Amino acid sequence: MMARLGSTEPADALASPAVGSRWRLRTPLDAYSRPRGPGLATQVAANRHLQVLDPPVGSGAARRVRVRLLEDGYPCWLTLEALEAAAEPAGRPSLPRLDRAAIESRLAAVLSFAERAEACPNHYLWGGSLGPDYDCSGLVQAAFAATSIWLPRDAYLQERFCRPVAVRPGDTSLLRPGDLIFFGPPRRCTHVGLHLGNGRYLHSSGRDHGRNGIGRDDLNPRNSDPVAVHYRRELRGAGRVMHSHDGSPLPG
Repeated sequence: MMARLGSTEPADALASPAVGSRWRLRTPLDAYSRPRGPGLATQVAANRHLQVLDPPVGSGAARRVRVRLLEDGYPCWLTLEALEAAAEPAGRPSLPRLDRAAIESRLAAVLSFAERAEACPNHYLWGGSLGPDYDCSGLVQAAFAATSIWLPRDAYLQERFCRPVAVRPGDTSLLRPGDLIFFGPPRRCTHVGLHLGNGRYLHSSGRDHGRNGIGRDDLNPRNSDPVAVHYRRELRGAGRVMHSHDGSPLPG
């Protein structure tokens, strides 16, 4: 139960966590992109840490509080009532900064996680990051986080975080298993997949492009599957994870 210092409210009253306070979740929570409305941004696993950024807004059960998730630096909104029921005071999480050698030793486990997720019944869920339903970057983040490698949450942030690797349809010679492949219009990355090898990649994509969940596609121009064709047209590039995220705040 969260308690406000010096509060005279009853013990079971909904309290406002202090700005700057840090908490650890005992149970998973949904997180939102805005102070009001549905807008799922991500799902926050049990045992993750967060810091309160601003006082709560709204009223009643709809009150939300803006927080930063400390493992990946991601800002989002949580329902105050759910946070109050799920959190306990905590310090900063221990986040060793893994180098490329440590990451390479864990990539087989990263790929295995993604393949197990593919084998489970699932559908695409915007904001999904706990499974069985994922969005594209949620699946990638979850696969790496399962081996204690933290990446930023969203596809465009993951693209910025990685070291670029040259790739184009028909030329994937520089890609390695565990690299990330990025898609979207020239302005901004909007989609990410996990490279399996030889230009094949695993990703979670929506119904709009011919699939509703996790599947495999190919950068080979000879592959005429409609989903593969769509994403080849939007190929932006690829990236290699060189280190783990240290929990610092992310740029917008």
